[in-house]
Amino acid sequence: MADAAAPRLLPVEDDVDTAGFWEAARRGELVVRACASCGAFLHLPRAYCHECGSWEGRWAPVSGRGRLHSWTVVEHQVHPAYPVPYTIVLVDLDDAPGVRLVGHLSGSPHLTDGQPMQVRFEPVGDGTVLPQWEPA
Repeated sequence: MADAAAPRLLPVEDDVDTAGFWEAARRGELVVRACASCGAFLHLPRAYCHECGSWEGRWAPVSGRGRLHSWTVVEHQVHPAYPVPYTIVLVDLDDAPGVRLVGHLSGSPHLTDGQPMQVRFEPVGDGTVLPQWEPA
């Protein structure tokens, strides 16, 4: 049984490579790291562009729409803050080729490969906001 008082696991929001992602989420905006020189997406976020060699990057807004790439339903509880069942989803972003983001859905919803998904922003405490995914 889940312990209702167990705190959620929260991301580190002051990391130099990912702080911009969390700042944007607090504003209700989804962003991904992109090269300021050639526009290549740098995901997972990194300082160095693998396409052109630039060290200049920026946070680029994206639509928050995508397609379901994969998912799994978790039925064995591994942390008291996350009651089971829950579903972990992997979403391909529509307007950022090659970028996939992970999300969490409560329960075990009916999902299909390639299903349209949209971002939603979940406040989880201490000002932290997590981009999550739901069927569009």
